[in-house]
Amino acid sequence: MLKVLRVFLWAVVVTVLAGAAAYVYLERQQGGATQPMVAIGGPFKLAATSGGTIDSATMKGKPFAVFFGFTYCPEVCPTTLYEMSSSLGKLGEDAKDLKVFFVTVDPERDTLDFMTNYLTSFDPRIIGLRPSPEELAQIAKFYRVFYEKVPTSDGGYTMNHTALVYLMDREGRFFGTLDYEETPEMRLTKLKRLLKDG
Repeated sequence: MLKVLRVFLWAVVVTVLAGAAAYVYLERQQGGATQPMVAIGGPFKLAATSGGTIDSATMKGKPFAVFFGFTYCPEVCPTTLYEMSSSLGKLGEDAKDLKVFFVTVDPERDTLDFMTNYLTSFDPRIIGLRPSPEELAQIAKFYRVFYEKVPTSDGGYTMNHTALVYLMDREGRFFGTLDYEETPEMRLTKLKRLLKDG
């Protein structure tokens, strides 16, 4: 029963976010200026693998992307980071200032040093952010992100979490999402649109 409920909650989260993304996309295509029905995004100031902290207020004027995950993730997170690295490489100089923030949902295990070493396998424009548990709860609320600790049979745990990349425009407003199962061509199209119109 718990498993069925968890699947249902995931479906609700993905449906709401997909609907919000579609709404924003259609408004932009039609030249509309209305805000999305579901507000996504908000200010953050978090410890970063690049040193010091990243303050979202300093990102004004530049679009950016945010992905929530954890370094012990067996598949979704490394795949998403690899795909983002590939897309950034294809965009080349056009995306030289585009930052992708990898926010850990597992600050208990993901230290800044560990995240720094982990991210050496990916594009250097991907920066790790490590919130405190309280900061994580706040930024997850801003981005409508679901996450939970799930015990494993060996006495450890894994993390369930929303597997979307959030695209934010130059004003820090929600622009759209990249989905885990999208084609490379679709991801690239969305990122080009973000760099051009966001």
